[in-house]
Amino acid sequence: MNKKITLAGAAAVLALGLAGCATPPPDGRVPPVRNIAAELPASIHLAREGWPEARWWSSYGDEQLTRLIDAALATAPSLEVAATRIGAAHAALSLSRADRGLSTSLDAAASRQRYSANGLFPAPIGGAWYTEETVRVQARYDIDWWGRNRALVAAAAGEVNASRAAYAAAEQALAAAVARSWYTLQGQWARRANLEQLIAVQRDLLADTGKRLAYGLAAAPDRERFATDLALLERDLAELDTASARETEALRALLGAGNDALTGLHAAYGPAEPPAIPARLGAELLARRPDLQAARWRVEAALSRIDAAKAAFYPEIDLSAAIGLDSLSLSRLLEAGSRTLFVGPALSLPLFDSHRLSARLEGNRNERDALIADYNQAVIDAMREVAQEAAAVQGLATQLARQAQACAGARAVLQATQSRLERGLASRAELLAARQAVLRQQDAALALQQQQRLAGVALIHSLGGGYHAGAADTERFSSH
Repeated sequence: MNKKITLAGAAAVLALGLAGCATPPPDGRVPPVRNIAAELPASIHLAREGWPEARWWSSYGDEQLTRLIDAALATAPSLEVAATRIGAAHAALSLSRADRGLSTSLDAAASRQRYSANGLFPAPIGGAWYTEETVRVQARYDIDWWGRNRALVAAAAGEVNASRAAYAAAEQALAAAVARSWYTLQGQWARRANLEQLIAVQRDLLADTGKRLAYGLAAAPDRERFATDLALLERDLAELDTASARETEALRALLGAGNDALTGLHAAYGPAEPPAIPARLGAELLARRPDLQAARWRVEAALSRIDAAKAAFYPEIDLSAAIGLDSLSLSRLLEAGSRTLFVGPALSLPLFDSHRLSARLEGNRNERDALIADYNQAVIDAMREVAQEAAAVQGLATQLARQAQACAGARAVLQATQSRLERGLASRAELLAARQAVLRQQDAALALQQQQRLAGVALIHSLGGGYHAGAADTERFSSH
């Protein structure tokens, strides 16, 4: 009879506990995640698998640029924050893994206590002092029936991957910034050299006008006009020098180095080579942009946290065991009679806790919705960047082709004027003016070449800079 009452009581307690357990509220409308391949405009023809390479700057064949970027990636302080975030994410992952499966501990305690002579225990226990020593090894195994701990480990692994992708994004952004600064500086140096030639020709033209003015072959306003043009060219030279000094300091700051970081740099500005743009777009290339990868991993981590929050609504079942020694006398602690042993399951029920659990789950779902919105916006921004930079590269290629024709025409006029001067059919002033025209067209070409290099760097950066999260670098959600 007593056994039946005990079983009935246990069943009643279990039924009450299950009734007191909360159930996860239904999820509302989950925001859709944008498909990169579906978002790409059909007019963009950019990428083949493997382009650009991870060290895309090496394809320029510029040893100075390679040295600068390598130095920046090795020493720049801007990467330290991203590195610390990876360390924090790894620590959280290790903690989540430690909470899974079997956990053990060793406890040892000693206490001295006087029992009351008027309490529960009569003499000789009551009124006497006793010393108790305990040594115990405890083990606990989390069955994780509902997958809560697995979901927490998956969320932590997702944050690790997001941190790694964010670090790669910081590296690529730094490399692109160094390349932009370097080619801006190279373009300024090239235009300065061309401008110096233009100033020299302008001075010759001013001197020639002065000679002709002395013989009454030129008008005074012509000389003043040429002097004004010379002053404007010298002003442009000063502006270029100022811009070059500012860009040099910007480059030095990107490297995070001292005054000797840019020692030995020199102008080496050859013809601009446009980025090699293949005929077809591989959506998988844009999909591995590190910033998009980081955003997607954060979404995955949020989904795992939702799974963990749902699992918290259900009972937790653990298996516990303990073996040890317990004695009221230190001299008898190691005797066989001092052994203690405990083995048994443990059931934890979230009784009448629906409001707190529902609030936590709703918070995780709101976090997921926000991260999906961030990811979708990042996809839209990526599409815009790629489309704009591709249009810029293609447009500049057309402009450079037209500018090459203009340069060829100016050189043809210079050759014809030189020939006419040799036959006495043209003046030296006409020859100098023709040289000026050639140099001005060369300046326009140098400016377009600089824009093309910068647009090429921006295009490569908008395509992720060759980032690829390989299997060896990725923490899998099925982490051990």
